[in-house]
Amino acid sequence: MDSEDISVSPLTESQVLHFAGGPYSVSVLKVGYCLSQPDGSFRADGTVTLVSGPRTILVDTGGPWDRDFLVSALRERGLEAGDVHWVVGTHGHSDHVGNLGLFQEAMMVVGCDISDGDRYTPSPLAEGKPYHVDEHVSIVPTPGHTGHDVSVEVRGTAAGTVLVAGDLFERCGDRDSWQALSENPALQRVHRERALRDADVIIPGHGLPFMTHRNPQDHQSR
Repeated sequence: MDSEDISVSPLTESQVLHFAGGPYSVSVLKVGYCLSQPDGSFRADGTVTLVSGPRTILVDTGGPWDRDFLVSALRERGLEAGDVHWVVGTHGHSDHVGNLGLFQEAMMVVGCDISDGDRYTPSPLAEGKPYHVDEHVSIVPTPGHTGHDVSVEVRGTAAGTVLVAGDLFERCGDRDSWQALSENPALQRVHRERALRDADVIIPGHGLPFMTHRNPQDHQSR
């Protein structure tokens, strides 16, 4: 990836899409994709992730075509839209925030905006600072793909720290492709390298989760 001291390994759908933990666990409801088409277009949908614990947090909602899937996936877990406390849109592209309207009772974070209904609150994200949902979950600014991208960091899972990264990472092994989709590659690279240093599992915007592996000396210095 972007650091010589860190290697990564992709997880498969049969291995794990659920990271247990206490007080929060993380489940990938839908793995995103991005597929080039013969006519030069591409098909894409964003990864949808559920963070479960003291607060129920949905990170990205997929495209509007995912509405029925999303309602069904939540119901399979005993949840209705009104049970979701927070919805985080990692950025404003339609394949990531296409179903915000389902969650009218939730606190809403889209990029750097934080709102409760039509009431917007001052946001540290716009100043480059994290927003702490509680001591275990933080929303962190990770701009580059767009100017206002954010990611969700969940600490204390059985796999360690999980970063739900949106399009900070397209997928595992995107080293030679993410720049073409970035508004600010230099800035995005900084946040990618930080994520690789700090997270144990990264959930990208258009692919399966992957694990990071640091050399022992680097890991002991953290």
